[in-house]
Amino acid sequence: MRRIALAALLVLATFPAHADRIKDLASVAGVRSNPLVGYGVVVGLSGTGDGNSGLTLQSLQSLISRLGLVVETADLNAKNAAAVMVTAELAAFAKEGQTLDVTVSTVGSAKSLKGGTLLMTPLMGADGEIYAIAQGNLVVGGLGVAGEDGSSLTVNIPTVGRVPEGGQVEKVVNAPFLDSDNLILNLNRGDFSTASAMAKAINEVFGPDIATPIDATSVSVRAPYEAGQRVTFMGMLENVELTPDAPAAKVVINSRSGTVVIGGNVRVTPAAVSHGSLTVKINEDSTVTQGATVVNGQNGSVVVPGQTTTTPNSSVTAKQDPVRAFVFDAGVSLSSLVDAINAVGASPSDLVAILESLREAGALRAELVVI
Repeated sequence: MRRIALAALLVLATFPAHADRIKDLASVAGVRSNPLVGYGVVVGLSGTGDGNSGLTLQSLQSLISRLGLVVETADLNAKNAAAVMVTAELAAFAKEGQTLDVTVSTVGSAKSLKGGTLLMTPLMGADGEIYAIAQGNLVVGGLGVAGEDGSSLTVNIPTVGRVPEGGQVEKVVNAPFLDSDNLILNLNRGDFSTASAMAKAINEVFGPDIATPIDATSVSVRAPYEAGQRVTFMGMLENVELTPDAPAAKVVINSRSGTVVIGGNVRVTPAAVSHGSLTVKINEDSTVTQGATVVNGQNGSVVVPGQTTTTPNSSVTAKQDPVRAFVFDAGVSLSSLVDAINAVGASPSDLVAILESLREAGALRAELVVI
């Protein structure tokens, strides 16, 4: 083990500064947090609770009955209480008696949780087992006030609060970290080249055949059997540095905000693109003509007004900006692509249309992703 540690320190000292650590590129299989959820009641509110909500009244009745008292829901008033959902994250390797932060959110008509106290609430995992107990005073960052005339003012979100270190772990989640023969490193972003480079970097530090790439996402690493040695080994392993392979060429388009992100490896084959706009303007007008009838009599002619006539008068004008074209040479880089598109004054929607047209023409060497 000492020889391994010495070799690790010597090799790590020679890695380039721009390399990434394994802990930033991958995670250990089975070492993760677990979400917890529970239903509880917050009391001590200043008239901002659920009021006569049936759910809250039944919850209060159930809590009071556990204390040996008999009470009917008709005798209760929940204006100072609120039904809430309590959530938390149980960290990996958390032990019994350790504390965790919990988040409390209203599920009823409560206006604010400010000044409230969360009563003892069991927190369950996905398997229905209780892993923690939460209780304590809430910290609420929001503020909500209302006047008798119906006016109100709300700052931030007063219906969500936190109880720092308000949860206590009651049950440990078993992790396969100490049980399996090999450690599995799962890459945050799957890539065959990066998985191969990671296994190679580990073998250069700890010796041949220590790490084996399984697929584009996972690398299997042989680890010591003893718990202390395995933890020390993992501490050195996650600090091994390597240079990950460049990601695949992608163009990501956010259709809702118009944001376009072009990856650094995007290339364009020879292509010509023209860009212009046509503006059509239509003005609607009308001409009113007064009708008249000439009546001839003994004393002369008389003009009698008749029915008016409305004649539509529309004018249509068209204006087209000069069409500007630009040519992409073979293997043009990202900077040239952006400069060429910016030179024609393309808007985000025009940019999307140009990129889609390049892809349809087979000139865009990248994956077009619309989110």
